[in-house]
Amino acid sequence: MQLSDKVALITGAGSGIGKAAALLLAKEGAKIAAIEVDADQARQTVAQIEETGGQAIALKADISKPRQVEAAVEKAVKKFGQLDIVFANAGINGVWAPIEELTPEEWDATQDVNLKGTFLTIKYASPHLKKNGGSVVVTSSVNGTRAFHGPQIAYSCTKAGQIVLVKSLAVDFAKYGVRINAICPGAIETNIDANTEQRHTEKVGLPVKYPKGNQPLEGGKSGTADQVAHLVLFLASNASNHITGSVIFIDGGSTLI
Repeated sequence: MQLSDKVALITGAGSGIGKAAALLLAKEGAKIAAIEVDADQARQTVAQIEETGGQAIALKADISKPRQVEAAVEKAVKKFGQLDIVFANAGINGVWAPIEELTPEEWDATQDVNLKGTFLTIKYASPHLKKNGGSVVVTSSVNGTRAFHGPQIAYSCTKAGQIVLVKSLAVDFAKYGVRINAICPGAIETNIDANTEQRHTEKVGLPVKYPKGNQPLEGGKSGTADQVAHLVLFLASNASNHITGSVIFIDGGSTLI
């Protein structure tokens, strides 16, 4: 197994990409610290891992809250004795609306979870990673990096900010044998859209006519959480030991057309 004797901390591990990654990394031998704002979802992920003989711990934390993130990281290290992999994945779409309708509070809420939450996750995990080296993977997005849509400005700015965070840390972390990379999924079958509030988005931008299907590699279908999880596994494993500071798009080529 590729991750035998490794410990992986995953935020947003209760559903979607985070859960798929938790299950796959556990299958490959990693012990999983599953962080989720919904404790029941975290416990469900842990139960599935334990059913197949893996080891995991469920940790409840709101990643926008410094003390909660710090406590979750410390509990993971206390439980498993080390930390080798961090998948900073948790995030929200937030509110999509024209800038004149987007409130400062709505802007702040998206920044707090997506960008500040990523910062806090890496901040409190980094002292443990630097002890023996390891890998950090950050879930960014095609939005704010290759695709730009006016109503998504709060979300897109957080995703662009995550890329800057990854690139800024890559050289510093390299001294300690810690790699850090970002993944940019396109349309993926998850439940994140259920938590998206959209207001008058039709007022922003210009109408664009695309070819039939918007994902050329697989006939227009959305990607799956499992496909993204395999990319996370690659970046977490020794197979990518010469890759750091990189941004990898996983969108079936949709943002190239």
